[in-house]
Amino acid sequence: MIRAYKFLIRPTMGQSIALGEMLRDHCSLYNGALQERRDAYRHASKSSVRYGQQSAQLKEIRAFDPERQGRWSFSSQQATLRRLDKAFAAFFRRVKAGETPGYPRFRGVNWFDTVDFPKDGDGCRWDSTPNDPGTRVRFQGVGHVKVNQHRPVVGKVKTVSAKREGKRWYVILTAEQATPEPLPRTGSVTGIDMGVSDFLADSGGGFVPNPRHGRKAAASLEAAQQALARFPRVRRDKRTRNHQRAVERVADLYRKVRRRRLDHAHKTALDLVREHDFIAHEDLKICNMVKAPAPKPDPDTPGVFLANRAAAKAGLNRSISDAGWGVFLTILHAKAESAGRDVIAVDPRDTSRTCPECGHVAKESRPTQEKFHCVSCGHSAHADTVGARNVLRAGLARREASPAWREAPSFMRGRSHVSIVQETDTR
Repeated sequence: MIRAYKFLIRPTMGQSIALGEMLRDHCSLYNGALQERRDAYRHASKSSVRYGQQSAQLKEIRAFDPERQGRWSFSSQQATLRRLDKAFAAFFRRVKAGETPGYPRFRGVNWFDTVDFPKDGDGCRWDSTPNDPGTRVRFQGVGHVKVNQHRPVVGKVKTVSAKREGKRWYVILTAEQATPEPLPRTGSVTGIDMGVSDFLADSGGGFVPNPRHGRKAAASLEAAQQALARFPRVRRDKRTRNHQRAVERVADLYRKVRRRRLDHAHKTALDLVREHDFIAHEDLKICNMVKAPAPKPDPDTPGVFLANRAAAKAGLNRSISDAGWGVFLTILHAKAESAGRDVIAVDPRDTSRTCPECGHVAKESRPTQEKFHCVSCGHSAHADTVGARNVLRAGLARREASPAWREAPSFMRGRSHVSIVQETDTR
């Protein structure tokens, strides 16, 4: 299996400048390749430019501009061109599927924050000074950079990436490992129901409170964004130092919320994986759940719209996004795979309207958000606990019916395991 590791690196001032120049030059290469594809389609009888053609031009580009392009790794530049090729492949896939295409866009300096090295030893070297007491990673054109390695790397390092997050720099490794030893069996199974008032409820009657990290930081974010709004909008190179501090303040607050949300997701997922052999959860279509409601034109008055509860839906969408269900479920699947646990996603329809005792399905059985009272048999319980019990029953039935349940849930389809692990910063 492939496992990703993310470590903080501590470059010197000169190395920080070199890393920034590396991102800038790779961003310039990405934008230049995108412009070439656009021009070829518009002016050359709608012909297309492929990755192989652009990769073959790298030698000439490096010779023409040795100061900006020739100093960096050839393989990392190929990886940047592959990133653009993947963006176009995803664009054409969405066009064929009838989805919103999303044509690849030019990247600004702040939008391009990662440089990939496809092979350890080709333009980069992990743990490049083994006799040194501190771990270092070497990047071509940058040098040996200190690494804050908080855990050992198990397996053979395959790829290395340098990433900038605000003022901090990170190195992301992917290592190939043998299948880990599964955790001891506990004999316990559970179903979980995701919610907003509580982060989740399990089939045993337990609840995990919703930390609401975004809501707790809302006041600080509002003040920081108001302070930023007082500055006129100017180009980045024209900003004053106070303007830059205001921008960094907003970014730091958002980054802190993200880290807290990740920390909560990791700890909650780890507790579930350690305590249960089998976990069933709802296959949530989160992208559809956070869509804004469609406008309702007034048929009697042209140009006038009826109330569609858009404000209430916007508040619910913020709460769903703040809970971070997608991040949590992604981490849960990654940790379960490493621990040898089984996780299955089931259809969430009517899970909170079905009585777990008699099986009767009725909307009236759930009079409030938290209360469930079956109109057929009179069974009463917390609505989220009822939903978790029904999710567990559906998961067990699907597991026993066919081994085909091991397909990825909807929020993970079309994504590689490596990308998922990198995004979740697996511990």
